[in-house]
Amino acid sequence: MVDRVFVIAEAGVNHNGSPETALALVDAAAKAGADAVKFQTFRTDKVVTAAAPKAAYQAANTGEGGNQLDMIRKLELGDAVFRRLAGHAGARGIEFMSTPFDLDSLHFLATDVRVRRLKIPSGEITNGPFLLAAARTGLPLVVSTGMSTLQEIEDALGVLAFGLTLPEERPSLAMCRAAFASAAGQAALREKVTLLHCTTEYPAPVADVNLRAMETMRSRFSLPVGYSDHTRGIAVAIAAAALGAAVIEKHFTLDRTLPGPDHRASLEPGELKAMVDGVRAATAALGSPEKRPAPSEQPNIAVARRSLVAARPIKKGEIFEADMIDAKRPGGGLSPMLTWLLVGRVASRDYGPDDVITEESVTEP
Repeated sequence: MVDRVFVIAEAGVNHNGSPETALALVDAAAKAGADAVKFQTFRTDKVVTAAAPKAAYQAANTGEGGNQLDMIRKLELGDAVFRRLAGHAGARGIEFMSTPFDLDSLHFLATDVRVRRLKIPSGEITNGPFLLAAARTGLPLVVSTGMSTLQEIEDALGVLAFGLTLPEERPSLAMCRAAFASAAGQAALREKVTLLHCTTEYPAPVADVNLRAMETMRSRFSLPVGYSDHTRGIAVAIAAAALGAAVIEKHFTLDRTLPGPDHRASLEPGELKAMVDGVRAATAALGSPEKRPAPSEQPNIAVARRSLVAARPIKKGEIFEADMIDAKRPGGGLSPMLTWLLVGRVASRDYGPDDVITEESVTEP
């Protein structure tokens, strides 16, 4: 069972290219109580070609058509900005993360910024060379699985297992699959990899979320599974926490009305705080699989339960009949479950109406 959900406040590109806005997003994430604030690091020319169109949600959310290249270029931050953001996050007591979208960005984050873990975005789940490079950093990996089948996830894990266990070898698909099946590969994956269930649409329709897939992934791959949420609001993220998500990731923005591809599917700072609080509460409520009275319930047992009492005056030596016995509060005496055992036994003392019948005052006939 998850003791504490790791909450990632996904700033992404909601800085709109402004370093000052990015710094303010770090502040908002820290104030909301998130464990990490995450951005996106990319060299635009290494991610898309001029021929790559915007996704339908990107065109809708930005209010214009065009290609990804022009849109993404406006959202690119320089290396110096990311160093500054990482330092500011450290000062605010929140972990700095950023998702790399190309190999140069991956190595920059791993070796220059020295992030504690790498986030693999859903779009790179089939990018074998990128996955291999990520594995060979040796960092913990949080892998989003939006748009993926179970087989695609297994193939990606095979590349990661190969990279984690065979750092100098040249890969092949067969060797990656063998690494996934090996004991060493499975051990390395358990040590380094967390999967995130995800629906890659912004905002994602609730009907398409399918949170039960988390359990399928957990069972199939024996790895921690979390959830990257693109729905509106906070209900689905809290539901995922209640289902045992190890990680919750959620986009947030300073202002949902700002222009940009992701603002409309993002939380504002107050909502982010409410989500974090809800996730913490849901996780705490999971508790233990053991069914037993909780400590807070113990004082109420005597108040809410009943004891066997005399329904009328009973003389010492009378044999108990069913109509002589009643069950009333408070608890603490004989349980009403013992009513049928009491019938036929002998009263060893006198009882007045409503006197609690005690075991020591009853004898065998």
